Amino acid sequence: MTETTMRDHWWWRPGWSVGRRFYTWHLTFTGQPDVHQLAAAHRAALAPLGDDFTLIPDQWLHLTTQGIGFIDEVSEDDVQAIVAAAHTRLAAVPAFDIELGPAVVDPEAVLLPANPAEPVQRLRAAIRTAIGDVLHEVPEAADGFRPHVSVAYSAVNGTAEHVTEALAPLAASTARVHIAAADLIVIHRDNRMYEWETYASVPLG
Repeated sequence: MTETTMRDHWWWRPGWSVGRRFYTWHLTFTGQPDVHQLAAAHRAALAPLGDDFTLIPDQWLHLTTQGIGFIDEVSEDDVQAIVAAAHTRLAAVPAFDIELGPAVVDPEAVLLPANPAEPVQRLRAAIRTAIGDVLHEVPEAADGFRPHVSVAYSAVNGTAEHVTEALAPLAASTARVHIAAADLIVIHRDNRMYEWETYASVPLG
């Protein structure tokens, strides 16, 4: 785990506001007890820090993969076409296992990096191709993607020394996860939490 300066994650990024919803592809972890156990251990370690962190319950654990756009800017027909294209593209991507962790302290979150990153990057590339089959331009940069799962978001500005100390007993902790599908979700952050409804779940080949 690295030491850094923390900042509040919950500032309003450009385009976001209360009530606005966004189409994005995530990997989610229903039925993945190893991930839930690891996340619970990190929540327990961070709980004594009180309101400094927003702890992510199992229901909202996710690996952010590829955005499409705000729902008022993307037509329903295009979204359905992207899902259809994703079924074709992801059928050629085999299901895979990755390891999450050990934890890294980022300026805005406690992260569990995905290792190896390459299978997730290939999955994202296939999703980007599916989006490109429908839209003239694929949102977000193709490069610089670092797959990870956040177990907590910083809710204040401050130093990270107490965070690294709290997480020290978990410095070698990891979880194995099986990735067999990608979910297109409709997400919001109205309640200082990323919450969503699933629009479509697309299986890997």
